[in-house]
Amino acid sequence: MHKLRRALEPALRRVFHLYWRFARGMTLGVRGVVLDDAGRVFLIKHTYVSGWHLPGGGVEVGETFHEALCREVMEEGRIELTGEPVLHGVFLNSHVSRRDHVAVYVVRQFRQDRAPLPNREIADSGFFAVDALPPGTTLGTRLRIAEVLHGARLSLTWRAAEP
Repeated sequence: MHKLRRALEPALRRVFHLYWRFARGMTLGVRGVVLDDAGRVFLIKHTYVSGWHLPGGGVEVGETFHEALCREVMEEGRIELTGEPVLHGVFLNSHVSRRDHVAVYVVRQFRQDRAPLPNREIADSGFFAVDALPPGTTLGTRLRIAEVLHGARLSLTWRAAEP
């Protein structure tokens, strides 16, 4: 029974993710561009969606963006904010739904007591040099990093760069 449950979990997560995408009203999310003292960026790889991403997730009812950011980076990266994050921008994430918006913060002041271990949600994570991001780093993630660190033109949507 345990083997069957483990085999079905990824499929069930995908089904619930699809349901969530189409059944909910306006959704709000938050992500963090977490930069260490060496200028490396923290990325995560989920178990239920492909690619490497900035840490983050949904803003719960009654929760502020700041509270959601603190919760998500702790859950996904064992990262505790020790200073105020800086709002980078709010983006329409239309590949999720036409009602999804993501607030992106830059985090430079934090503490990480140890590297997180893989779990049901996070398959892998780590700090990466900006010029050596792992293969599969998503376009939206690459765009946000380029905007924050290289002054690339700010896009209005999560994935597409403006012409």
